[in-house]
Formats: sequence, structure tokens, C-alpha cells
Amino acid sequence: MHRRTSRRTALVLSTAALVAAPLLTACGSEAHPGAAAVVGGDRITVAQLESRVNEVRDAQRAAVPDDTQYEQAIAKSGGLTRSTLHTMVLDKVLHRAAADAGVRVTRRDVQRMRAGLEKQAGGGKALEEGWLQQYGVAPARLDDSLRTEIEAQKLAQKLGADMQSPEGQATFWKALTAASKKLDVDLNPRYGTWDVDKNKRVDAKTPWVRQVSEDAGSAQGPQEPQA
Repeated sequence: MHRRTSRRTALVLSTAALVAAPLLTACGSEAHPGAAAVVGGDRITVAQLESRVNEVRDAQRAAVPDDTQYEQAIAKSGGLTRSTLHTMVLDKVLHRAAADAGVRVTRRDVQRMRAGLEKQAGGGKALEEGWLQQYGVAPARLDDSLRTEIEAQKLAQKLGADMQSPEGQATFWKALTAASKKLDVDLNPRYGTWDVDKNKRVDAKTPWVRQVSEDAGSAQGPQEPQA
């Protein structure tokens, strides 16, 4: 149903955006204690972020029982905490842009995509393991991830944006930038800042921002930025 190169549209685009020079436009605020980010007035709490990170670490532990291989898996996903927050914020921005464009994703859309991908991967378990390894998505979040992918694809179609062309990508990101501005994304300084024009999390360059301690295991998550 979908070529391998077409998967995780939002992820591919956000990765491509990393090559651009950051423009810091949103500052973290202490006005939201306990929040990792505030998006459109909705809080993403530190507890919610840690829970999402732990879901991935637990899934990695279950998939790779060997201690050495598990440590290798941890190393490959070295910036999980911050990349997870980036994904959580970007998903909200994308959802707002899709809603503004009148885009709707149904449960059947998700089921159809999942069935196609499971056929390509060789079964549901293989798909879950592949999504975990490649994208850091826990099996319990796979349908949510697919919904986001479909939403991104439908938004591009609605905008008439050819995602294989620079012009099409620019059109797509322009819509997300507009949504990001409306939502007024505010990150906790420990996780960096939100670049509203590039729609990505960036590390704060100010020396007074305390960096989150390094991940010692599955409970806290690693800290080097991945997104």
C-alpha cells in the first residue's frame, strides 16, 4: 500500500528540517510548573513525557533481553527524552494544521494502513518491532503513530503539496508554521526551546539553563538531542 520511502512522512520532514539554522522564537517559562511543554494552553507534563519514554524503554527491554544488545539499543536512541517531546509537540501542531484544513482521519484509515504495513513487514509483531527500532514508537502507540502519518499525508494532499518537491515541502511546512504560531508553543527551558518557523525543538544556547542529567537507564531517559 505504501512504499518504504513514504513511511513516517512527519518524521522524515522533521528530520530534514534539522539541517536549517535554528531561529529561537519561543522561550520556556517557569509559569507552568511540572510541564515539559504547553501547546495551545494544553500541558504536556513531565510525568507524561517520562511515561512515554519509559514505554519505549520497556518495549526495548522486552524485545532485546540480552543486556549487551539492550545497551546497544539504548545507545542508538540516545536522545529519546527530547526527541519524544519533540514528537509530542509536533503531533499537536500537525493536528491543529490538519483541523484548520478540514482534514479528518478515521479509524478505518488507520486499520487500512496498518493492515498494509503488516503485510509488507510479515506480520503484526514484525511491524511493531520495526517501528520500535526505527522510530522509537512503543507497540501500544503504533496506531497513534500511524494516525499521525495519515494525517500528514492527507494534509499534504489537501494543500496540493507534492512532498517529493522542495516547493511542496515548503507549502506543507508553511501550514505547520501557521498552526505553531496559533498554538504558542512554550517549552520548559530544561528541554530547550521551540523553533516556530522550523517546527522543531532546539537546544537552548544560554549557559544558565540547567541540562537534564544523563539517562542511567529506563526510568529517566537519555538527554542528548535527537530531534
